[in-house]
Amino acid sequence: MNVDDVDSITVLGAGNMGHGIAEVAALAGYDVVLRDIEDEFVQQGYDKIEWSLNKLAEKDRLSQEDADAALARVSTAVDLAEAVADADVVIEAVPEKMAIKKEVYTELEEHAPDHAVFATNTSSLSITELSEVTARPERFCGMHFFNPPVRMDLVEVISGAHTADETLDLVEDLAESMGKTPVRVRKDSPGFIVNRILVPLMNEAAWIVHAGDATMAEVDSTTKYDMGLPMGSFELADYVGIDVGYHVLEYMHEVLGDAYEPCPLLSEKVEAGDLGQKTGRGFYDYEDGEGAEVPHDEGSEAVKNRLLGVMANEVAGLVGNDVADPAAIDRAVKLGGRFPDGPAKMADSAGIDSLVDALDDLHDETGEERYEAVAYLRDLARSGEGFYGGKGSSDDAPAFDTLSVDVREGVGHITLDRPHRLNTISTDLIDELSTAIDLFADDDDVRAVLLTGAGERAFSAGADVTSIAASGPDALTGTELSRTGQKVFSKLEASDMPVVAAIDGFCLGGGMELTMCADLRIATKRSEFGQPEHNLGLVPGWGGTVRLQRIVGTGRAKEIIFTADRYDAETMADYGFVNELFESENFETEAFEYAKQFAQGPPVAQRLTKRAMHSAWEDSDAGLEVESQAFGLVFTTTDLMEGVAAFTSDRDPEFTGE
Repeated sequence: MNVDDVDSITVLGAGNMGHGIAEVAALAGYDVVLRDIEDEFVQQGYDKIEWSLNKLAEKDRLSQEDADAALARVSTAVDLAEAVADADVVIEAVPEKMAIKKEVYTELEEHAPDHAVFATNTSSLSITELSEVTARPERFCGMHFFNPPVRMDLVEVISGAHTADETLDLVEDLAESMGKTPVRVRKDSPGFIVNRILVPLMNEAAWIVHAGDATMAEVDSTTKYDMGLPMGSFELADYVGIDVGYHVLEYMHEVLGDAYEPCPLLSEKVEAGDLGQKTGRGFYDYEDGEGAEVPHDEGSEAVKNRLLGVMANEVAGLVGNDVADPAAIDRAVKLGGRFPDGPAKMADSAGIDSLVDALDDLHDETGEERYEAVAYLRDLARSGEGFYGGKGSSDDAPAFDTLSVDVREGVGHITLDRPHRLNTISTDLIDELSTAIDLFADDDDVRAVLLTGAGERAFSAGADVTSIAASGPDALTGTELSRTGQKVFSKLEASDMPVVAAIDGFCLGGGMELTMCADLRIATKRSEFGQPEHNLGLVPGWGGTVRLQRIVGTGRAKEIIFTADRYDAETMADYGFVNELFESENFETEAFEYAKQFAQGPPVAQRLTKRAMHSAWEDSDAGLEVESQAFGLVFTTTDLMEGVAAFTSDRDPEFTGE
């Protein structure tokens, strides 16, 4: 069976994950049966799907017609035999208890069609052990969605010991058809990828505080601001649910040994029922206080090295045991954990040898098994290489981590490729953008440039504040960051080729400043714009104070910057910022066609026109003089003769740039 043969999907469990998975499947066009053990549970799940779809329609993420059609594809059931009678794929999302899941699969095997594939949404339990309850272990795998499924892009596709490659291929294709990014986990290993990294990191944070080596404030300040992660370790535990991480740790401890013993700080919170945001109290107080208030200036280098060492050890364990390669691990943790960079890359940047030294010192001091560096990590330290150790060094083509870059039909296409962070702009992205602009400038096949953002939510939501803060912001650092961004963005603005920014979703702060360097801006009607810097006590730092007023006028520019408000796409079109509006459907194709028309234009005339117009910004007389010289120069070009000949022959010109 391949993905084209899948028509009907049954989701077992109508809780938070189950109803979210059912909604995603219905949005992808599948007929979905949502099943739970009581009518009340099923109805609650169905109601949440209806509410979510209507919210998506309200926010113009899809039309109301499409929302209604997706809901119509969802039916409900309590009787298991009825629920799976026509199922091609069954996705199980019942409570994370081995005994409960085994009971479900024992009953499921009695009623499911022989051809049906089983996929469990478990976050840590053994795929192999669950599959052996069934008579079809070769057609059984893990399909781990992340919460909430409608918003999170990652799906871990996990192989059990008996899983056939065809099953993994099918489930990966199924995830892609749902608009998700599948990452294959090659071996059944507790915690798979993301939880295998995040949960031990949370546990180590707790051990640091439990041992009195640092305060909770110091640990969270280090995690959030020195390491640049989206939340402090304790803040994240509260957000996910302390009990969730604790139960994963219990399973890891049982299967993998004492290195994963849960810290008493975690067990005390679980026993007290203080599980985080969902109970109003965890490590932080969400009832009487304002929740997590993480200080930005209490970070500790010792804490940072300790956490990075533990994280690198987990990555090495996964790579060394062939669970996943470094690139897959980094991709999964960036998507599932919202890390600005992957843990393997972070470890390489810190230096593998120094992290092994830190682990050895901790092991000598405490004797704890969790600080014993695994063999693969020691091998890397001895070799002087990192997880990516020289990979690609013999390739002349630059590798991009934060961008996707390609050339097609004369259009050089740059995609901001950090959907897990709403395509926010990091220092690495700025560096790669500079490289991509230079590549296009040297490529005779590139005649126009198109800028887009990956994913369905944002062109770019601005600067990646947390990763930038990890560099230790001060006046000098801030000034240099501004100058670096200005320099790279100006390269784009000064490009000899027409530049089109195609905006879908959020276009805020530094992301909006990037689009100001384009010659033309097109957008979907659902897009939102804004310069929110004043809300953060900042000023636009990548050219916004200069370029925005050139585009919309001084008064409008001051309004946008001073209010720090969000503006819809139609308003920005009225202000003259957006050249043309489109519907969301087929926007990617339409944006490419829009850019391609400029790639077919006369390169010399386009280049000289841009120079004349830019000169006039500073001095109108100088601009007029440049315009006159440019007008005279184009009279010497072959392109002019081609343009005249095409006009008189009533055909499209074929410009060559000569």
